Amino acid sequence: VEPDEEAFSGFVFKIHANLDPRHRDRIAFLRVCSGTFLKDKPFRHVRQRRDIRFSRPYSFMAERKEVVDAAYPGDVVGLYDRGDLKIGDTLTEGEQIEFQGIPNFAPEIFKELVSTDPMRSKQLDKGISQLTEEGVAQLFIQDKGRRKIVGTVGELQFQVIQYRLEHEYGAACRLQPLAYTKACWITADDPKALDEFMKYRHAQIVTDKDGRPVYLVDSEWMLAAIMRDSPKVEFHFTSEFKRKVRA
Repeated sequence: VEPDEEAFSGFVFKIHANLDPRHRDRIAFLRVCSGTFLKDKPFRHVRQRRDIRFSRPYSFMAERKEVVDAAYPGDVVGLYDRGDLKIGDTLTEGEQIEFQGIPNFAPEIFKELVSTDPMRSKQLDKGISQLTEEGVAQLFIQDKGRRKIVGTVGELQFQVIQYRLEHEYGAACRLQPLAYTKACWITADDPKALDEFMKYRHAQIVTDKDGRPVYLVDSEWMLAAIMRDSPKVEFHFTSEFKRKVRA
């Protein structure tokens, strides 16, 4: 996509929950790549295959925000979102295109999220779902939702998540360290091979936010051995599946 193309296109590169804690708002930040973004004009939500419009798009300058009528290539627009948008989503004037190469980190540190106040479990679930959608961490689910595992690239993200859960959502929690060192998204051309792998390794199988199976690795040596013994299973080290690795 070239900036001088007439047709509008843009992608969501950031999401921020509770930008104003008083209103519990959720803002998706869209970068305009081509054409003109117009207030109240319907645009195509490529992933959901439906049209969506925004009546109050914002531009942000320091602490100020103001409604914008139009935005152009290179501009960033803040869009109030009810949960329809995710990082990497594309908006167009009808074209079915998707932008590739949006950075996606590979988690290296994993901790189990445990509620310390059972009466606030719903707030904890909502909070961790919204915060991980911002892209600072990844959420993995095990045992049909009963166990939540958070993966990040550093300890600081855990501190931020725990603080925001308590102060923005009123959900106190603790984060218990786990021995995993890497997350591998797993696929296979043969569904039976994938099912057999997941059954055999069920203790280390989780699902990501989109319901895709992920294998949590506890050592590089074990990963190499498992990849060697599972030739029909493909291991991907980011959720974009851009890299396919075999032993």
